Amino acid sequence: MNPYYYILSINGLLFLFSIIFYFFPPKKINAIYGYRTNRTMKNETIWKFANTYFTKQFLIYSAISFFAALLFVSISKNVSWQPMAIMLLSLGVSVVKTEQEINKNFDEEGNKK
Repeated sequence: MNPYYYILSINGLLFLFSIIFYFFPPKKINAIYGYRTNRTMKNETIWKFANTYFTKQFLIYSAISFFAALLFVSISKNVSWQPMAIMLLSLGVSVVKTEQEINKNFDEEGNKK
């Protein structure tokens, strides 16, 4: 498989999803689309905050992931698990940063601190 196709199918797809989430955020609490955890679905305030913050982080880190993977494949044509690891790392960082901000701004019941 062409390594560039691999990057486009893994990291490029993640970047595309981040753009879609950024331009079409969820309007209301739902169980299908958006940054969904038990805590973020408690009320509308925390839902909007979490989704706004996550989509920004997701866009930033998926773009970094995409370009880092492209750089990696241009340096080394022998790729296997590295683009997937970069993608998972970027997604994990987005989630962790979002959870940290939620903890800073909201209590356990979902009320603003």
